Amino acid sequence: MSEFWLISAPGEKTCQQTWDKMMAATTRTNNLSTNHKFGIPDLKVGTLDVLVGLSDELAKLDSFVEGVVKKVAQYMADVLEDSRDKVQENLLANGVDLVTYITRFQWDMAKYPIKQSLKNISEIISKQVTQIDNDLKGRASAYNNLKGNLQNLERKNAGSLLTRSLAGIVKKDDFVLDSEYLITMLVVVPKTNYTDWQKTYETLAEMVVPRSSHLLFEDLDSGLFSVTLFRKAIDDFKHKARESKFTVREFQYNEEEMKADKEEMTRLSTDKKKQFFLVLLKVHYHNLIINNYFLSLYFLQGPLVRWLKVNFSEAFIAWIHIKALRVFVESVLRYGLPVNFQAMLLQPNKKTMKKLREVLDDLYKHLDSGAAAIIDSAMDIPGLNLSQQEYYPYVYYKIDCNLLDFKV
Repeated sequence: MSEFWLISAPGEKTCQQTWDKMMAATTRTNNLSTNHKFGIPDLKVGTLDVLVGLSDELAKLDSFVEGVVKKVAQYMADVLEDSRDKVQENLLANGVDLVTYITRFQWDMAKYPIKQSLKNISEIISKQVTQIDNDLKGRASAYNNLKGNLQNLERKNAGSLLTRSLAGIVKKDDFVLDSEYLITMLVVVPKTNYTDWQKTYETLAEMVVPRSSHLLFEDLDSGLFSVTLFRKAIDDFKHKARESKFTVREFQYNEEEMKADKEEMTRLSTDKKKQFFLVLLKVHYHNLIINNYFLSLYFLQGPLVRWLKVNFSEAFIAWIHIKALRVFVESVLRYGLPVNFQAMLLQPNKKTMKKLREVLDDLYKHLDSGAAAIIDSAMDIPGLNLSQQEYYPYVYYKIDCNLLDFKV
């Protein structure tokens, strides 16, 4: 399971006794969860008023940072496209998988100095993650614009012969060019009508050049034929072709325009590859796209994926530090001074979650005999955030590492 319960309970004679009691209740006879001590350093407590206000602020910051973590993770999945099965391998915190990071959590003294006040630490985290969120919006916008432009060009080079680009399909030798009287036209003919086309194209209008039609290209449904006729017969030819279910493509051969299209496609593709790495990309070329060869391209990680990896790690680490801050603040508010509590990380077994909750409630019910009444009355007590989450007699926060909309 990717769900963890981060809880705290007041120290007995020692915090080790609190830990031992919880372990005995949850693992020694019934194996309800896998448990780890969760190390929180000696933070500056401050005044009661500050703690109460900070409790509410941390709840909002927790929600915001979790949202940023999920956005970065989901964007990583979107960018990697067909490599989504590899996404989880890239979602690391401090170079290790998320479960390992959480279960071996150690406070980062360099990023979040404990000599600072709790308020200052929360502001450091808030500024850090807000910057990541803003940067993500800018990078996502630029990448999406690039991807959209490339998809538009790719659509022009795929799909039906009625709409797709003909650059790369036709060549100069297929056309009568620079003639005052003659013109070569392109006609899309359904495969089922090939025989009708060959029998009738010379009679669709006067002045069609005999035996001038050639099959240039075909897809699953249709073929692209060329035909040469006198310019003054164009309108009559189009009309008769439409009646016979042949579609004349409006096309003028322009070597410079087709070259520009190819270069733009290549440029956008190159730009996209610079943004992220593609693994074993198989491309069937016609334009950018070279006849019927399949190319397998390997690229090293580009700046966008590197940025996502680095900043996912930073955001996730910040999120777990917020959880630690919340446990510290709520524990002091509930259990009082001097600071004396044990923070514990439980990974519930899926089938026994309900039983685990019952065992914990029974183990810690003496901490708050009024818990049931509080839940029933839905009171909003400053510093306890009862309206935002379920209330238990012990401090409790859930950490869900399932950050994506799909199963990787």
